Amino acid sequence: MKYNFEQKTVLITGGTSGIGLAAADIFLESGAKVILAGRCPVKGAKALESLSKYSSRVSFIAGDVSRVSDCEKIISQTISLYGQLDIVVNSAGVYLEKAITDMSVEEYETIMDINVKGSYFIAKYAIPYLKKEAGSAIVNVSSDAGLNGNILCTAYCAAKGAVTTFTKALALELAPYNIRVNCVCPGDIATPMLDMQLAGTSNPSDALKEMASIYPLGRIGRAEEAAHVICFLASDAASFVTGAAWTVDGGLTSC
Repeated sequence: MKYNFEQKTVLITGGTSGIGLAAADIFLESGAKVILAGRCPVKGAKALESLSKYSSRVSFIAGDVSRVSDCEKIISQTISLYGQLDIVVNSAGVYLEKAITDMSVEEYETIMDINVKGSYFIAKYAIPYLKKEAGSAIVNVSSDAGLNGNILCTAYCAAKGAVTTFTKALALELAPYNIRVNCVCPGDIATPMLDMQLAGTSNPSDALKEMASIYPLGRIGRAEEAAHVICFLASDAASFVTGAAWTVDGGLTSC
């Protein structure tokens, strides 16, 4: 699918890998200026290298969205770099699979701070600038776990469930300003986050096959498949779509 993001500036948190990086590639191919925000400058440099053919239109900002001050800094630096902000993609996230009785306070806070607080405060500081641009949009990355409960994922489900309902509430709040807010709810996607999850198993290859077996389409997803839905929701093609939670899960949540 072809998009037109000429004259648009896009901020992607968690943009240095996985779904965020795949979305950056599509936005850039479609003419946008893109800012990748992430915690690790080394990953930021690698991401910029992978997008080097767009070097004049892509930048990296180091920041930790679990810190409110960093959220404000990321937005202010985005405006300093490009003078405007049209689209925000809240893709920064962290996953942890653990029983509630084994979850530490620190682990719980990390999951909530990155997944929920980061999305909330990036949006808060972005909104004054989004109001200045026509056809602005926010796309949050939730999860199938933001729609259904998953075993051993109480904290992650709580966080992503919050992202989903936050999306719907913010969509209502910003509709009078013609700012659309939607979220994507991916299932398991082949990303570095999934690699880390599989690395904790005794046999990653068998674990991946077992994971894929529960999907009606018989496989896990690709980062670009989720990224295309993000770009669609941010585009004028979705101009009458707001407050939606779009599943990208191979039919998993239909079971």
